[in-house]
Amino acid sequence: MVKSLFFILLLSVSSLYSQTYTLEPSEAQEIEQSDQEKVAHKIKSLLGENTYARHVKFIRIIFADTPEYIINERVDVAKVIQTLKDNGLLDLFFNKPQEMHLTFQSSGYPLLFVKIMSDTLQSMGYYRFITDRAKQDESGFFWTIRLTSEYAIDPVLLKKALQKRGCDIVDIDRESQTKWSYHIDVKNAYLMLKELRPYTERVLKKSLYEHWLNVKSTKSLVLWSLKGNNWYPYVSFYDKELHLLKVYKRDKRTKKITLELPEDTKYVKIADLYSLKNIKQGLRVQAKGTR
Repeated sequence: MVKSLFFILLLSVSSLYSQTYTLEPSEAQEIEQSDQEKVAHKIKSLLGENTYARHVKFIRIIFADTPEYIINERVDVAKVIQTLKDNGLLDLFFNKPQEMHLTFQSSGYPLLFVKIMSDTLQSMGYYRFITDRAKQDESGFFWTIRLTSEYAIDPVLLKKALQKRGCDIVDIDRESQTKWSYHIDVKNAYLMLKELRPYTERVLKKSLYEHWLNVKSTKSLVLWSLKGNNWYPYVSFYDKELHLLKVYKRDKRTKKITLELPEDTKYVKIADLYSLKNIKQGLRVQAKGTR
């Protein structure tokens, strides 16, 4: 009787280990399918259901190596888009100019984020855009703009431009041909400005926009208005997150000023109280002291 019970127990234990062993390949298969589903879902969202269904066999071939499109357990959407573009599946051009609606989402630094996105879009040739909405909630900061263009923004080129500013695209959603959403990682973000090192000088030439400087190591600035100007100084000081620390303005024609930088100043914006035309001949700036 004891031998019979021992034999039954032995069979039960053997069966248990056998079941555990056979489950492992099945679980691995489920994980593999999950990655395939992630990539397939992203492709559908970028192309639309109809286009995806029309080219599904071709898509399965070019995306056969699924792990290549997964990074840190999420879809490498920029790589997916590059593959779609390379194979003629993602058309970013319109038959005629269209109004586009773009939403950019981040999890921090709203002021710096908007400045970086504006600079990035302008560097890509998109100068005329209008803010539709800006909001912040528990899920992050959202900035929605609209612009008119003959083609959609190339997500791959946008990613490269953002990487130059310490940012990266985490995810992209396409609701329609003219409505896109971008989730941007800005934890290492910075303005793409060459630092004005202490005890160096720079000439700020005529510009359509305010002059921005990276002065993270400098203690004070000396500014000269060049011949032919009528400068009424308007200088703003910002920290690394682009919070305004101080504003210096003078309603009097100025040839030279010396400004001490507030603590935590990283960026300085130099303009004119009335019009940039007043400094069309440019300015000269000298950095002094070390912080």
